[in-house]
Amino acid sequence: DMHTIDARALGETEQRLYAVAAWAAAPFFTPRARAALAWTEAVTRLADAPVPEALYRETREHFSEKEIVDLTMAIIAINGWNRLAGVFRTEAGHYQPRAHAKTA
Repeated sequence: DMHTIDARALGETEQRLYAVAAWAAAPFFTPRARAALAWTEAVTRLADAPVPEALYRETREHFSEKEIVDLTMAIIAINGWNRLAGVFRTEAGHYQPRAHAKTA
């Protein structure tokens, strides 16, 4: 709820938001975005399997080491917030975005 609202406030398209769940088959994402989405899935599902070495190498083609660390920390934080929201039964639909400056 929060992330899609914020993404819209920052100018993200509805088309891409709706396609995130099927990102691997959708043509709306750059190779860099695809690498980030694949990395996100692997880190999120770490309990099921380790991050494959090939995925790490592919991610390194699009991101610096610092960017991968930053991306991974964001994934960990968001996964943590999602778990807290689930544990405490936070009801979606009440989030109000803060004012965001649109980025280029």
